Amino acid sequence: MIKIKFPDGMIKEFENGVSSLDIANSISPSLGKKSVAAKINGEIVDLSSPINEDASFELLTAESKELDHMLNHSCAHLLAQAIKHLYPNAKFWVGPVIEEGFYYDIDLGDDVITDEAIEKIEKEMKKIVKDGKRIVRNEISKAEALEKFKDDPYKVDLISRMDESEPVISCYTQGDFTDLCRGPHVDNTKELKNFKLLKFSGAYYKGDSKNKMLQRIYGVCFPTEEELVAHLAELEEAKERDHRKIGKDLGIFMTHDLVGKGMPLWLPNGAIVRKNLENYIYKKEQALGYKHVYTPCVGTVDLYKTSGHWDHYKEDM
Repeated sequence: MIKIKFPDGMIKEFENGVSSLDIANSISPSLGKKSVAAKINGEIVDLSSPINEDASFELLTAESKELDHMLNHSCAHLLAQAIKHLYPNAKFWVGPVIEEGFYYDIDLGDDVITDEAIEKIEKEMKKIVKDGKRIVRNEISKAEALEKFKDDPYKVDLISRMDESEPVISCYTQGDFTDLCRGPHVDNTKELKNFKLLKFSGAYYKGDSKNKMLQRIYGVCFPTEEELVAHLAELEEAKERDHRKIGKDLGIFMTHDLVGKGMPLWLPNGAIVRKNLENYIYKKEQALGYKHVYTPCVGTVDLYKTSGHWDHYKEDM
């Protein structure tokens, strides 16, 4: 038996290996339904994780702000499951939580993510949420994990590099989909209904330009619809303040892929602004006693060898 200490100081005994959900249900079935996760000795865990020692214990509901990380982590799995339904041959690299939401890096073979594809993926994610499958944690050996994910080279790579000292590897199953993961996760896909896929881009496998280009999809998930709506409104406001939009709208600058991304071509309006700024700075520096010099825009190969640029960038110079 193990001793569980509740927030009010009460201590109760339970069987070793009891789950947080079991404890919640022993108090009240309605509490079990409301609970999303638990805090064991101050660490957030999913409801299905076994408790194998005396511990302080606290249940967390959907309103708990501490669950944002868990919601987004679980929503990354929701995204992967929807993609697997729509693209059966999809392979998956990693799907971490980031400061604002989550992303997942995916190998879709010859298929390409488009705005229309994002709409279809979101629709499939909503179907999975409505279906309301439990998210169940399983612990397996490294050999079992390699066998289970043998058809996905990215997961095999992750498993192969795991520390040998870890006796078990955890994975999470929701309906017909299983993903390799340490967790924790919410208990049911129904808790992930307040999500939105935000954008997509390319991303090299392991961040190395020598590797294959994967497709990265970004998203966000919130406990309530109100929080999601507020966040999306903030993103729209930020777009209106984006310098790229303002620059285009005011005819200040333009860019062209032939010249290079992030390399502005100053239009007449922009040239006026730029020249006035240059004049203002020049006069300020003169008043402070600075003297100006001009150097060439390019130099000999020896200059770049001395600076170190040649060794690192000669293929692109």
